[in-house]
Amino acid sequence: PGLSYSWIFNNNTLHLQEDSRRFVSQETGNLYLAKVEPWDVGNYTCAVSSAGAQRRVTGPPTALTLRSDGVMGEYEPKIEVRFPETIHAAKGSSVRLECFALGK
Repeated sequence: PGLSYSWIFNNNTLHLQEDSRRFVSQETGNLYLAKVEPWDVGNYTCAVSSAGAQRRVTGPPTALTLRSDGVMGEYEPKIEVRFPETIHAAKGSSVRLECFALGK
């Protein structure tokens, strides 16, 4: 509890901004990219922050490269869901559920 995840692109001090193609799971810390573009190539570093401990830790960079042969591979369509059995929320509050559609 109290952890938040963000990603740094090419050692830029600014965190990678989420948009319609990029999403950071606050449940797992995973970074998801939809439709990778040439400008996405580079090094990605995960940063984990703890509000309670007032501390931030970064992991090692992970390189993203594009395949030169243009082959992505075939993936069967599926919906990946990791919902807890029960979610408690106060009336009027917001709840975020993560669900990902995969496939080609």
